[in-house]
Amino acid sequence: MKFLLIIFTALVLASCSEKEEKSSYSRSRAVPQTLAHKAYYYHGLGEVKDRELIKSIMGIDPVTVQWCAAFVNMILLENLYPTSESVSDYYLTARSFLTYGQEVKDPRQGDIIVFPRGDQGWQGHVGFYVSTTIKNNTEYYNIIGGNQGDSVSIKPFLSSSALSIRRVN
Repeated sequence: MKFLLIIFTALVLASCSEKEEKSSYSRSRAVPQTLAHKAYYYHGLGEVKDRELIKSIMGIDPVTVQWCAAFVNMILLENLYPTSESVSDYYLTARSFLTYGQEVKDPRQGDIIVFPRGDQGWQGHVGFYVSTTIKNNTEYYNIIGGNQGDSVSIKPFLSSSALSIRRVN
């Protein structure tokens, strides 16, 4: 009798754990990985402490080159998308993304957003949209990108300053 009880208990536990595994959110509903997720793999990579690594994977020296566009292009290339070189002769500039992909009005996670930066018309900043936050009644886009505080990080940018929101085709 004790042997049957052990077998019955083992069968019940096996069937319960099997049902739990089948109904597990992570197994039944895989969340698609956006380009923002792919970029997050590099979160914390710093231009000084990881200079040689950045040189080897992006082909630029992050200490001497503004590398936000190089970072976005690297993520695109790693995920088999064309880079901004497909639409611009100046692919290492953030504004090379102003004609990349399809322009949209409302960002989705993984979209590319271009912002102004500096005092020259050709200057800018580019990264991947993560989310939106409101602080003091002001809307910000949280962007993951390279060369943000000299590293790959997530930083808020005024949504109203976005020059363009681009969706990868």
